[in-house]
Amino acid sequence: MTTNHKTAIATPQAPAAIGPYSQAIRIGDTIYTSGQVALDPATGQMVPGTITEQTTRVLENLKAVLAAAGLDLAHVVKTTVFLKTMADFAAMNEIYARYLAPEGVVPPARSTVAVAALPKDALVEIEVIAKLP
Repeated sequence: MTTNHKTAIATPQAPAAIGPYSQAIRIGDTIYTSGQVALDPATGQMVPGTITEQTTRVLENLKAVLAAAGLDLAHVVKTTVFLKTMADFAAMNEIYARYLAPEGVVPPARSTVAVAALPKDALVEIEVIAKLP
């Protein structure tokens, strides 16, 4: 694969795109995911609950997309987190740490911003960049 060749990554284990975009794109040894919200891949519906339940679903969705590329969350080098409100930061961060910064794993770089609104009225959306070994 040349470094300029763009390949779509897709899996039914994560929600189908709800617009004209790919779940993830591979260019060379880098995977760029689209932002994931807390959609249940089986139903296409938002998971009910708090930021804790939604962050868990988002990270499970990202885990599935990365698995389709042959990677796991330990390969993530950068994340961007979009929150509906910064009041949810601590609760989101607790779940985020379990998935992306377990003991022995170097946590990725991260940006976190509050936004006016997210698709499907989600509380959180996360996108990642991962590198193949």
